Amino acid sequence: MSMKKVGICIIGAGRAGSLHAEIYSEHIVNSRVIAVVDSVQEPAMRIAKKYGADWYINHEEALKRSDVDAVIISTPTFTHARIAIDAAEAGKHIFCEKPMALTLKEADEMIAAARRVGVKLQIGFMRRFDVDFQTAKRMIEEGVIGKPSIIKSTGHGPGLPPPWACDPKTSIGMLAEVNSHDFDSVRWLMGSNISRVYAEAEAIAVPELKSRYPDFYDRAVVTLRFANGSLGLIDGGCPVKYGYDARVEVLGTDGVILIGELKSQSILVCKKETGAYTSTFPSWRDRFKDAYLKEDKHFIECIINDRKPLVSGEDGRAALEAVLAATKSLEEVKPITLPLT
Repeated sequence: MSMKKVGICIIGAGRAGSLHAEIYSEHIVNSRVIAVVDSVQEPAMRIAKKYGADWYINHEEALKRSDVDAVIISTPTFTHARIAIDAAEAGKHIFCEKPMALTLKEADEMIAAARRVGVKLQIGFMRRFDVDFQTAKRMIEEGVIGKPSIIKSTGHGPGLPPPWACDPKTSIGMLAEVNSHDFDSVRWLMGSNISRVYAEAEAIAVPELKSRYPDFYDRAVVTLRFANGSLGLIDGGCPVKYGYDARVEVLGTDGVILIGELKSQSILVCKKETGAYTSTFPSWRDRFKDAYLKEDKHFIECIINDRKPLVSGEDGRAALEAVLAATKSLEEVKPITLPLT
C-alpha cells in the first residue's frame, strides 16, 4: 500500500525555511511541501514555484487546509508562539526553529497547546542529530572519559544578524539567536540541567549598533554550573566573518572529548606566499547538512509512527530559560540561579 505523504506547510521563507523546504521536497519520500507562508512574496513564491506549493500571505489561511498535516516555523522569534498555538489549535504537528519563543510564558503556552490537542512539537536543535555529537553523547554515557566535569561550547556565526534580531523588542539577542544551540548541547551532553549562569557581553565587532540598540552585544562569555556539580563555558560571537564555527570540548575525570572541526575539509594547502591554509564552513547549512536532514526525517517518523520527538518543547523551554537567565545576568551583573521564578 502506498504511504500517504505528510503535507508540510513552511512558515517563513528565509534561509532556514528554504532549507527545510528542500529537504522535505527532495530528500524525504513520505513528505511534500504544499504550502508556503510569508508576508514577503518574492522568496515565498520562489519556494512555492519550485515545489508546486501554494503561497499564503498569512498562516491562518494555510492552516485551514485539511491536507496540511504539519507546519515548519522558521519565522522571527517574536512570532513563534502565536503561530505554534494557532497550528496546534488547527490540529497540525509543529516543528519550530530555535529559539523557541521570547518568554517562558510563551514556551509554556506552546507546550500546553500541543499537549491539549495531542500534536507533536519538535524544536530545531539539529546538533543532536549530528553524527559526531551523537557519538560523543554515547561515549560520555558509556563512561569513556569518566565523569564529565567541564564542558566548553563555541558558537560563532559569520554575518551580522537581521535587524529584528538586534532589537531587544523583537529578540532576546545573540545568546538566543546564535547560542541557543550551545545552551541545548551542553545540557544534553552533560545529562544535567543548568543550575546557575553568569554572563559577560560586549559590542566589539559592531560597536556602532549600540547607539541604536543600547543592549546590543556581539561577543559573550557565559559560565555555567550544572545540577550535577559539573561546570561549563559558552563562548558566543556574531559576526565573526571567518565562517560558521561550532565546537565542543568535554573534559572528564579520565579524558577529554573534542567535537567538531573549524576546517571544512581535510585539505591543507601550503605556498610560500600564503603559508599553510585550509577552508572553513561558510554557513550552518554546510556544517550541519546531514543533521538538518536527519532532524527533519525524525519529525516525519514521529508523526507517522506516533512517537515523541527526541527534542521536545521541554528541551526548547530549558534552553530558553538558560538564555533568559544569562540575559538577566548581563543586566544585573551577577550570577543568576535557575529555575527562574
